[in-house]
Formats: sequence, C-alpha cells, structure tokens
Amino acid sequence: MDYSIFEIVIQRMKILLIGEYSRFHNSLKEGLVSLGHTVTIVGSGDAFKKYPVDISIASTWTNSNGFITKIKHLIYALTKLDIAAIETGYHFWKHREEMKGYDVVQFINSWSIRTTIPKEKKCITFLEQHNKSLFLSACGTDTPWVESLLQDELLPYHMLTPYLKDASLKAYYSPSLKYVTQKHKALYNFLEKKVNAVIPTDMDYHIGLQNHTKATTLIPTPIHIGRLEYKVMPVQEKIVIFHGINRSNYLKKGNDIFEKALRIVQKKYASKIEIITVESLPYSEYIKAYDKAHILLDQVYSHDQGYNALEAMAKGKVVFTGAGIHFREHYQLTQTVAIDATPNPVQIAAELEQLILHPERIEEIARNARAFVEKHHDHLLIAQKYLEIWSQS
Repeated sequence: MDYSIFEIVIQRMKILLIGEYSRFHNSLKEGLVSLGHTVTIVGSGDAFKKYPVDISIASTWTNSNGFITKIKHLIYALTKLDIAAIETGYHFWKHREEMKGYDVVQFINSWSIRTTIPKEKKCITFLEQHNKSLFLSACGTDTPWVESLLQDELLPYHMLTPYLKDASLKAYYSPSLKYVTQKHKALYNFLEKKVNAVIPTDMDYHIGLQNHTKATTLIPTPIHIGRLEYKVMPVQEKIVIFHGINRSNYLKKGNDIFEKALRIVQKKYASKIEIITVESLPYSEYIKAYDKAHILLDQVYSHDQGYNALEAMAKGKVVFTGAGIHFREHYQLTQTVAIDATPNPVQIAAELEQLILHPERIEEIARNARAFVEKHHDHLLIAQKYLEIWSQS
C-alpha cells in the first residue's frame, strides 16, 4: 500500500483512549504508535474477551468469586446499586494522575468508564479539565443510535428488530435500551457538549448520526492487517463453516437465525460440510478457533462489518455479515467482498448452498475480502485519518 499520505506533518500527539471492546482501540493504538505517537488505553478488557489495556479499571474484587458475585446481584436486586460499577469508578479515580496532560482523549462511547452515572460525569469533567481536547467514537451501542432505531425507518432491520417484533424481549434488550433512559440520555448530552466531534466507524452508526451536527465523516474500523495471516483454506472433502456465539448477544447478532440456516444445510448437505460452533471465547482463543474454516457466520442485523468480521475477511474467510446496499454504495463496490446476511434463515441457507455447490467462489470472495480490508481498513491509514480529525477539530 502507498502510504505517501503519511508525509502530511502532524505534530506528535499524546493520546488517551477510554474504553475498549472489539479490539478497536488496540488496533487504533498500534497504528498511532507506528506513526510515532504516544497512546494509553484505559479500560476493563471487556469481560471474558480480555482485551489488553494499559491502565486497568476492571472490577476485579466484585467479580473475584461466585459468592461475591451472588452478593453483588442481591444488592443490585434490592437497591439497584451496582457495586461493580462503584469499584470500577474507584480504580479509575485511583489512576487519575496518570490521565493528565494528553493532547487527545477519545471515549469509546458515552459510558466508557462504566461506573455510576454521577461518578462517570465527575471523571469526564476531570479529563476535560486536565487534557486539551475530547472526542467521542460511535462504534457501538449509544444513545443517538438507539434513539434512531426506535424512532425511524432508515434501516429495514437492525439490532432492535427482534424487540420491536416481540415486546416480551424487553428485559433481554435492557443493556441496549438503558441508553434511552433519562439518566443515560443526560450522560450522553453531558459528554457530547464537551467533545469536539463524534466519529462514526461504520454505516450503521453513520446513518444513525446523520442529523447530529458534531458527527464527522465515517472513519472505518482500523485493522492491523500485518498480524493477520491471509490463508485461504483449500476445499478438500468438506467445507468448514464456523459459527461463534456470544450468548449475551445471541438475538442481537442473529445467532438464532444462523442456527436455523445451519440446520437446513446440515440436513441437505451433511456429507459436504463440517460445522464448528463455539461460545463466548476470549479474543485470543476466538481469533484462532476459526483458522481451519472456509466460511464464518458473523451477524445478521448489521449493515456493515464489525471487528470480528473484518479480521476474518483479512484472514481469507468468506464472512456472512452486513454487506447490503448501503455498504456497497458507500464503498462503490463492484465485487463481492462478503455475503450479506439478512434476518431470513432460508435466504442464508440458499447463500450457503451456492458456496457448497460452487466452492471455487470461496477463494474468489476471500481474495476480494482481503483486498477490501487492505484498501479501506489498514490501521496505519485509519490512524492517519483520526490524527487529521483530531488536529483539525
């Protein structure tokens, strides 16, 4: 890739990234560090995924054993007080002197620290007072996006579609719906007033932020391509299909729909396919678990690719994910780089059947996928785009 764009002179920056999920901030950090900047990530590691952070604020004590976890749940049931969030806030405040003097502070969403709302506001104010500029990433569930999904029909389907069809799923969707409660809306507004810009990372969030004055142009998710070996597995006796399940996001990702589609193709082509299903693996294990697969089932309700899909595409997998009309038009694509997974198990099964019957397409799509990630998601290119936004805003 031609990195002549990096000849643009931008003063070396000291950057603080608050929060981490899907390895987004780690990849961005790797790009920024390669370009000569100093970067610190603050976060919890995102539960079982265990992403690396530089300053950990994980609630280690309240999640240290089963007995304490039961006590935590009991206290929450009786008082709605989350002692894990309180512990997280304590750890953040303990490290606050290490979070001064940065040129840029970027929050991964409006509730990046994951402490109590009053403490979150106190921490945000501290960061504002002791650093130069604040920015907010739109790369996951947050207030304006959830509001847009509930209020308009910009997208034919989305993460909340199962809930809108079945109100009994409200409790399951509470982690997402909490972002439109009064206290979280107030938190978002509190932070949005302090940040210079809000930066969407894919089509879903870009569309959801269309009417927000602080929203920038879409900057794609950074992928550290050099650490991902491109290797298309030859199709020998069977085509291997990989389905990774995060049980807490089972319906949001459309894992139930993928399972229905897999049952259809399993019944019809049992002798031609091998299905690998894993659940809730740490990131370091997940990234290796699908190495032998030809096809990876990622998610159904999106209109762009998330981090797991992009990494799999970079490694030479045919990925079923968001790749519909919004995505294709934005990137002006004329070749298939991923299979658009819609919330229709029969349609997904039909797409799988085409690959089973025409395995030569697997290598073609895998090659297109790798080229697409290299062109649009390389972590050095994306890091440069962030530097330009941060230096101009």
